[in-house]
Amino acid sequence: MGGDHGPDVVVAACARALRADPALKILLVGQPEALERPLRRAGLHQDLRCTLLPATEVVGMDEEPAKALRGKKDSSMRVALDCVADGRAAAAVSAGNTGALMATARFVLKMIPGIDRPAIMAAVPAERGQTQVLDLGANAECSPEQLLHFGQMGCAACRVLTGKARPTVGLLNIGSESIKGNTVVKQAADLFAASSLNFHGFVEGNDIYAGTVDVVVCDGFSGNVVLKASEGLARMLMADLKGAFQRGIYPRLAALLAAPVLIGLKRHLDPGRYNGASLVGLRGVVVKSHGSADAAAFANAIRIAALESADNLPQRIAEDLQQG
Repeated sequence: MGGDHGPDVVVAACARALRADPALKILLVGQPEALERPLRRAGLHQDLRCTLLPATEVVGMDEEPAKALRGKKDSSMRVALDCVADGRAAAAVSAGNTGALMATARFVLKMIPGIDRPAIMAAVPAERGQTQVLDLGANAECSPEQLLHFGQMGCAACRVLTGKARPTVGLLNIGSESIKGNTVVKQAADLFAASSLNFHGFVEGNDIYAGTVDVVVCDGFSGNVVLKASEGLARMLMADLKGAFQRGIYPRLAALLAAPVLIGLKRHLDPGRYNGASLVGLRGVVVKSHGSADAAAFANAIRIAALESADNLPQRIAEDLQQG
């Protein structure tokens, strides 16, 4: 029921995800009257792998998280998370209010022992594949110990999502030298170095896009700035390219010749291809889709949730914490 486009996009995404994964089953949680027409349009109204689960309330995109948590116990968001908590679902995916999703998930699912704060993790495009970055906005300020936990959670998730046995992890800083940075990141670096993580050291913002490491750890304030700047830069580049190729007959001819390259570039930079931010640190799998996601992008968020639940990401994180 959430996001910029509501049920129309979510239901279409479910149809895509079900076609792509024969083993997938979906509980579609929301108000039946709003879902009936999209279900018929997508051909899912009689699909046995897609079950409608009614919810009478909806959390508004601008609603205060505490108000949503206390006052809307039958919201689609709450019902979906309850399904994860009681085992009816392996994961929850939502494009709704991020703050409300985080607060409700933390209340319903609880935290993995040893973790006091969840983090938001997502992939961004890099020269060599992609880079997982966390935290992307859940925690504006972090202690050195919390940054270490983010590194442990990020590496566990990276193994699940990419198959890399020993991902490299870097700590975001204003320079790669050991003398750079504030007290928090310096103390965090000591903790990283003493842990069992494959710690690369400090990395800078440009390293995220170079693919220098597999996982980049930072506080939520810095991470959210990185994420929004990435999305804005990608849109600007594509708009500039489109405008440049429309300035006369010769640029248009050049655009025709360069079409395969441009299509590949657009695909690589498309934020929808990386849509699906994991709320790591919880005892259940929760994935947040961007509110403006189209059907293809939301389907990718569903795919990520399926991967994380199939490999039991929360259990993987708990095991990593025990190893240090």
